Amino acid sequence: MNNPPIVTQGLSKHFGKIAALQDLSLEIPDGSVTGLVGRNGSGKSTLMRLITGLYLASNGECRTLGEPAGKLSSENLSRIGYLDQEAKYLDWLTVRDHLDYVASFYPQWDKSLESRLLRELELSQGTRVGALSPGNRQKLGILIAVCHRPDLILLDEPASALDPIVREQVLDFLMGLLVDTTRTIVVSSHILHDVERLVDQVVCIEQGRLLANLSLDELQESYAEWRITARHGALPNSFTEPYVLEAHVNGQQARLIVQKPEAIRDAFIEHHNVDISERALTLEQIFPWLLKKSA
Repeated sequence: MNNPPIVTQGLSKHFGKIAALQDLSLEIPDGSVTGLVGRNGSGKSTLMRLITGLYLASNGECRTLGEPAGKLSSENLSRIGYLDQEAKYLDWLTVRDHLDYVASFYPQWDKSLESRLLRELELSQGTRVGALSPGNRQKLGILIAVCHRPDLILLDEPASALDPIVREQVLDFLMGLLVDTTRTIVVSSHILHDVERLVDQVVCIEQGRLLANLSLDELQESYAEWRITARHGALPNSFTEPYVLEAHVNGQQARLIVQKPEAIRDAFIEHHNVDISERALTLEQIFPWLLKKSA
């Protein structure tokens, strides 16, 4: 088994009196696609910058590709592709000149991949970077992050400024990267529908603290929507079982959101004399319950 490319132990970051991250310990598996989710201001971007060494930890440790993140060697820096949500570019250069400038630092720069992405994302090479729209600046950032074929790709809100058509193109491209299981990808996004399509791991952060670090399958197996029908008579007006998180009752039928459905399904059916139709929840539907669980 390969060593995890990202490991944190008791990682904290403070900006004055503000704690952006607090005692965060996690591992990102090698070859995984991890969705980093949380509300705005939860600490996602701070974690990304600590992983790349742009920020130094206030306490604890972050190791990236086996090295302290704040002391990454040039060799390991060249193995990282990073799209910063607030990336700064050389605004006086054209897109073409900017890409040539960045490519000069990477002998492994993939010109064929660059050409394909320029074409598919419809990014004009002759436009001055300072004149690009927010969406087109994001496209440029994606090219810079991936065209040197890095082993570790960190994408902070990669599709937030893109229109729906281009967002689909970017997501299709990212899904294509998943064929290479040796590459590790971390995608931070508040668009949970997009994250769910890509990832096999989910890391959830709230107020700088770790709420969950699970496979997407484990997380989805932890919650379910039940449509229940009473076999005889009406259902109770409410359900007191602690695993019933939400209930909407209408006579003989009800819709429930439940936790750990497999463990309690048979006992619930027997106790209430009901039939159950079960549906998995999406990541977007699960996310509020993760936040409530931490409150």
